Amino acid sequence: MSNRPESQKSEVDNLLTNLEVDVVRLTECQVSSGWRLIFPAAPLPALHYTLMGKGHMIVGNGPAIPLVPHMLVIVPAGRPFRFEVPPGGASEGAPPSWPGAAPLKVVEARLSEPPEGIQRFIAGEGEPEVTLVCGYFRASYGLSIDLFAAMAAPVVEHFEAGDGLMRNLEAVLDELAAGRVGMQAMTTALLKQVFVTLVRRFLTETGSSAPPLAVMGDQQVARAFAEMVTRPGAAHSALSLAQVAGLSRSAFMARFTRAVGHPPMAALRQIRMRHAATLLAARASSIEQVAHAVGYASRSSFMRAFRAAHGIDPSDYRAGLASSDAGPREAQAAAATLPSE
Repeated sequence: MSNRPESQKSEVDNLLTNLEVDVVRLTECQVSSGWRLIFPAAPLPALHYTLMGKGHMIVGNGPAIPLVPHMLVIVPAGRPFRFEVPPGGASEGAPPSWPGAAPLKVVEARLSEPPEGIQRFIAGEGEPEVTLVCGYFRASYGLSIDLFAAMAAPVVEHFEAGDGLMRNLEAVLDELAAGRVGMQAMTTALLKQVFVTLVRRFLTETGSSAPPLAVMGDQQVARAFAEMVTRPGAAHSALSLAQVAGLSRSAFMARFTRAVGHPPMAALRQIRMRHAATLLAARASSIEQVAHAVGYASRSSFMRAFRAAHGIDPSDYRAGLASSDAGPREAQAAAATLPSE
């Protein structure tokens, strides 16, 4: 980001610092020559990183994506995908799904529910031609302000060994396999580094296929959005946020909604409610203190907003976390379920 103003660097840093990245499921996939591994559509985006070997990936009815080591592919939510290796290996001409290709043996992935450690999907016999780490994830700011919600096509980026993505993702696999104390915190931190690397490429490299992160690419919207996520309890209004952005109220409303996917005050409400859930889970503040910390002058108005967002009163939410030893990420995990057997 060396070619960007210092103020925008700071705004992007604030946004990345407050980005919530949750690993919902992580798997290891291996495909041998002459085989196909199929995944059904899921309500969450999926990340795939080629650890070794070569093959092809097809998302929906789209074109074949060549897989080589250090290739990162992010698939939009709701899209099926598959991995294929032609007989004789991926270097032997066209992808096997093209007309005239030899038929492939097929394995359909079935995700266990609930997840138990790492699932491994193996399509084939003998040594695999391509090995990938695959995962479903959330990357968001509020309850539904998803960093990848506007993505209509797959992200395809080729990295180098020195970029560190393989090291991070292999460390995630090790953490999940070991099941040690702090596993969730460690895997979340490691995966967040992957997204920071991806966002850096989007912001610095012309021609990157990284998703249209409009909230980060629009300097004026990013300035206001950073103010919201770093100070959710401040007395924000559409007018005050437009002034932070240096735009008229009408221009700000239009550009913010286009970039974020929600009007400013709706986005602020989501950010506040997620922050409130985090404070309630910490059990260090009273409900009144939490209400004031997220910008509500009265307990009653906060309770109405929290109930509308989470479907439960703040006191019952906190009590439920205490009885289950679950944190806010675990409590929100039921919001999206993956297809299973």
